[in-house]
Amino acid sequence: MLLRFTKHAQEKFAILKKHSFLVTRRQVTNAVLKPDLIDHSRLPLHIAQKTIDDTHVLRVVYKREGRIKVIITFYPGRKSSYEKRK
Repeated sequence: MLLRFTKHAQEKFAILKKHSFLVTRRQVTNAVLKPDLIDHSRLPLHIAQKTIDDTHVLRVVYKREGRIKVIITFYPGRKSSYEKRK
């Protein structure tokens, strides 16, 4: 499966860094390729979710374009806000 980051998604790394929340490209890729869960409630968008520490999850919004998953944006969230969705 191929991944492509939109311009916004590429810029999001710097935005989160300014807020002292470091997220790596590897973490985003891992969340999409091996998610803990996928939220399909916003189809055609998919939201992959992966635990990143004891209190946070990483949520990655993407869409499929053929064999390519286009990463639109991503954001950290408190685990407590999203754990009820499992």
